[in-house]
Amino acid sequence: MTKSSKKPAKETNDKAAAAESNDSMCITDNCVVSFHYRLCEIDKNGIKSAWLEQSMGREPLLYLHGHGNLIPGLENVLAGKKTGDEVRVTLSPELAYGPRHPHAVHRVPLKHLLKSHKQVVPGQIVTLQTDKGPKNVVVIKVGKFNVDVDVNHPYAGRILHYEIQVDNVRAASAEEIAHRHAHGTGGHHH
Repeated sequence: MTKSSKKPAKETNDKAAAAESNDSMCITDNCVVSFHYRLCEIDKNGIKSAWLEQSMGREPLLYLHGHGNLIPGLENVLAGKKTGDEVRVTLSPELAYGPRHPHAVHRVPLKHLLKSHKQVVPGQIVTLQTDKGPKNVVVIKVGKFNVDVDVNHPYAGRILHYEIQVDNVRAASAEEIAHRHAHGTGGHHH
């Protein structure tokens, strides 16, 4: 065998070893985790709603563990898991998006909504331009020039049920740790 024929085999073995180490890597602080999820609400009688969101069939989501990039209840339950693990968890509002604040209803000019919202109707989630950047809000009432919006997170005050499958776990790069978020597909882009 020539040297050139050995090198590709070594690279393949290195990639296989890296993949194997990622498969056994547990989720801890400064790990980048990719996962798929499904989310539904649990009502006061304990009955699950239809799925509200899911990532199945798309790119997995990516986050940097230990940096507050995920709601607290999910980050806590994912700690110690590894590639291939599946998790089912029901979270109280305090461990998810917090309680609803009734004073979080505001009247704003329609022009502050992103232009992508041509037809605005009550119950719709729209993006509001704020001095701190875009924020998703729920439309309560629409007038000719103004709109009343609820600035609570749309899932605030709800009991949420998640089904999660861990897709991959890897060590974060120094840049990801410095920026406090994951980079790449499913994460943050610069």
